Amino acid sequence: MSAELISVAQMRAIDQAAVQAGVPSWTLMQNAGRAVAAAIMARFRPQLTLVLCGPGNNGGDGWVAAQALLEAGWPVQVACSMPPEDLRGDAAIAASAWKGPVRALGTDGFGASLYVDALFGAGLTRPLEGPSLAFAHIASGTPERVVAVDIPSGLHGDTGRPLGEACVRAALTVTFVRKKPAHLLMPGRELCGEVIVADIGAPEPVVAAQNVQVWENGPALWGGQFPWPHMEAHKHARGHALVASGGRGRSGAARLSARGALRIGAGLVTVLSPPDAFAENAAHLTAIMLREAALLSDYAEAAQAASALAIGPAFGLETSHRAKLDAVCAAHERCPLVLDADALTLLAPLTAKLRVCDVMTPHIGEFNRLFPDLLKTTASRLDATRAAAALAGCVVLLKGPDTTIAAPDGRASINATGTPFLASAGAGDVLAGMICGLIAQGMPSFEAAAAGAWLHGRAGEAGGAGLIAEDISELLPNVLNGLAPERWRRRRDV
Repeated sequence: MSAELISVAQMRAIDQAAVQAGVPSWTLMQNAGRAVAAAIMARFRPQLTLVLCGPGNNGGDGWVAAQALLEAGWPVQVACSMPPEDLRGDAAIAASAWKGPVRALGTDGFGASLYVDALFGAGLTRPLEGPSLAFAHIASGTPERVVAVDIPSGLHGDTGRPLGEACVRAALTVTFVRKKPAHLLMPGRELCGEVIVADIGAPEPVVAAQNVQVWENGPALWGGQFPWPHMEAHKHARGHALVASGGRGRSGAARLSARGALRIGAGLVTVLSPPDAFAENAAHLTAIMLREAALLSDYAEAAQAASALAIGPAFGLETSHRAKLDAVCAAHERCPLVLDADALTLLAPLTAKLRVCDVMTPHIGEFNRLFPDLLKTTASRLDATRAAAALAGCVVLLKGPDTTIAAPDGRASINATGTPFLASAGAGDVLAGMICGLIAQGMPSFEAAAAGAWLHGRAGEAGGAGLIAEDISELLPNVLNGLAPERWRRRRDV
């Protein structure tokens, strides 16, 4: 299944275009409802199941799912938010085909072992109220007993945010054609539980016509451009990554970044160190080289010689550091730059399209300093990141449990790998180094940022509890071996 993510408006357009292409809307509804029933039967044992049906097509999907479960021998009831005789269109057809018991949707007495939420789909624009809100409160306490159709009711399909005081929480969500942003953006990702994408018969040319530019991050997005080495590769052919160090007592972050660049495959990695931290860095580095930088010209010259440069982790915030950053940025046309941490604070706020770097990797605080109020004036983190990338003229990676990556041309991805244990000092520094190392090897900036985020998350998952930043780079080889072409995978029989 494609990794594309479609908006609510795009899904609506796909439905309409599918009908125009000759697929009856009733066929789409039947396929959707049967897919929901199939997913339920694959994951749950037969038990008293209450299907809650709303007034629209989402409710119609619920009626079809209920009938499919009933025909499979499940004890099923339907609770409808309005009298079935008042339904219209395909939902009315679906309700008329239902052969089991129907009851009105009330605010109590739901009384079932398993609930199917078919009240409202991704297009809902108002908060839940009345019986629907009452059910949302019940579902929040026992999500393991809830299956959502398309998206949990009360959750906005584009933003991933509840529309009111509460929305349904599910253990399983069955959506159609493609995932929506809310299936990945927090808190939506947590509220949806496991997400299954069902093919309901919408023709692929209809989907392609939407020119989707947002993806779920993963190898399907960037794997074809990952810089696996050729048989005749040598270290100079695999790129030279440079990382600028902070001063004495602040050099560890740069070494974490440098280690990330080395482990991700850069052939050469150098830490660019101010004189007062030179001995400190030298005491800790082996495979990573060290270069002293005392003058502004040293920073500019080093940038001219590198394949990519990362600057910012514990770099410093004095006027002198801004001058060094400017010297590096002046070499941007020759040397791709990854800006993180202090470099972002030195640049904040960004009020014009500066085009000073290739990738910037802010956390939420740095993002708000760089782009004041942008998160408040856009609908979602995804929209904010895309707007920031367009303003800054570079790839922007907004870190978090739902890391979003956007390019100035509008392409974007949402990352779902990772673990809360990555919330550890230095983890972001490693990520900046990984992205720098990939760019140094010739990977395009957007794909490098997306790959870095995905691999960083996978390494964090492999580490689990007790993870610290130093572990991330050491966990990368196993993650990379799982992705590598067969000829480069580690031999397991020796």
